[in-house]
Amino acid sequence: MDTAPPVTETITRRFSCRTYIDKPIPDKERTLLEEFISGDKTGPFNTTPRFQLIAAKTEDHEALKGLGTYGFIKGASGFIIGSTVKDLDYNLEDYGYVMERIILFATSIRLGTCWLGGSFNKSTFSQKILAKQDEFVPAVAAIGNIASKRRFFDKAIRWSAKATKRKHWNKLYFQETFDGILLPETIDSFSVPLDMVRLAPSASNRQPWRIIKEKDQNIFHFFLQRTKNYYERNKKIFKMADLQRVDMGIAMCHFDMTCKEIGIEGKWTVEDPEIGNLPELTNYLVTWSEETH
Repeated sequence: MDTAPPVTETITRRFSCRTYIDKPIPDKERTLLEEFISGDKTGPFNTTPRFQLIAAKTEDHEALKGLGTYGFIKGASGFIIGSTVKDLDYNLEDYGYVMERIILFATSIRLGTCWLGGSFNKSTFSQKILAKQDEFVPAVAAIGNIASKRRFFDKAIRWSAKATKRKHWNKLYFQETFDGILLPETIDSFSVPLDMVRLAPSASNRQPWRIIKEKDQNIFHFFLQRTKNYYERNKKIFKMADLQRVDMGIAMCHFDMTCKEIGIEGKWTVEDPEIGNLPELTNYLVTWSEETH
């Protein structure tokens, strides 16, 4: 690929593709994707999930057999499967961050993708990546050539997840406290990364990220606002990972990549700002601070 499109264009173009043209990914794109996946996979919290592209070529199409997605995906050329170490601090946030980087790269070379957090067979995907005893597969991504027509099933899934509806800016972003109003026109270029966070995919489109900007400083505190009983219910019924933590990593990825593209350097730290009166089910996660030279 000669010139990568802007990350803002890639984020805006990405969507959850559930219907694919049932043919292998072209050799050029497959090679680019495999090279990208084999690169640095360290997340902001310094854990290193590992990822693998399964069945992207005609000769190993058999590898897709038995990988159950319960009818949610049709015609995918392959899957990006990842694993991370169990019971490791921030493992899921880093998993979301690194996987979303891979997904955005795939989008930039015109491939379709779809995050799968619950609608896949955990044991068969774990076997494909040869997950070790201390590892697990929190989520996978279908990948392939985008079909021109979507199934009615796709539209129904998007409607049920309210995939085209995003929370308003004032429900996600605040100044100083959760009562403070943050206006996009008051923060110059930083409105762009925050807009890209709004477009981030999330489990059931819950958008659990909340961000507080410090007054007069380009410091942004990321909070996880959980959906009541969401993790507990899905863990019990579907044995799902804590996907809202994965979602936070995805949001961090969008913010970080966009800042870098528009020339803003920053760093991630864990320093709880101890903001009082947090909303129910809301916990501090991480802080991004601009680095000036």
